[in-house]
Amino acid sequence: MKNIVLIGMPGSGKSTLGVLLAKIAGFSFLDSDLLIQSKVCKKLYRILDEDGADYFKAVENEVNSQIDVTSTVIATGGSVVYGNDAMENLKKIGTVVYIKVSLNELLKRIDNMATRGIVKSPDETFKDLYAERTGLYEKYADITVPCEDSDLNINVQKIATALGLSL
Repeated sequence: MKNIVLIGMPGSGKSTLGVLLAKIAGFSFLDSDLLIQSKVCKKLYRILDEDGADYFKAVENEVNSQIDVTSTVIATGGSVVYGNDAMENLKKIGTVVYIKVSLNELLKRIDNMATRGIVKSPDETFKDLYAERTGLYEKYADITVPCEDSDLNINVQKIATALGLSL
């Protein structure tokens, strides 16, 4: 396994679980949202507010399509699945794991919707976004792991087990 790529909705725990998973696997950790912020020199929500969702998605697609690492857990942004080039590259360089969390659980976890940098149209609800993206996550996933538990250790163990990593 070259890399482990985590996809899923905002609030699913990709970054947090990614750090823990990297420790278990003995891998490095990379958060692609930080690469985007570094490239544009703005926080995600500022990019969305000032430049718009289409610009954000274009930058996200470009950044993720250029990731070239090995032995790394890559936590992606929730909207990465909109970028064909990005997903083609990520599937080529690693095993894509969809961290699946129910809508109700996500709504409990997310308390900073405005400053989180979530790509959606102004009239779109989080429920609409969930319905729209779920099919894309399932399409690109090599492995789907339900991660409903509030205990991070249980969720990271589920992912590690699904990947065949020894704990």
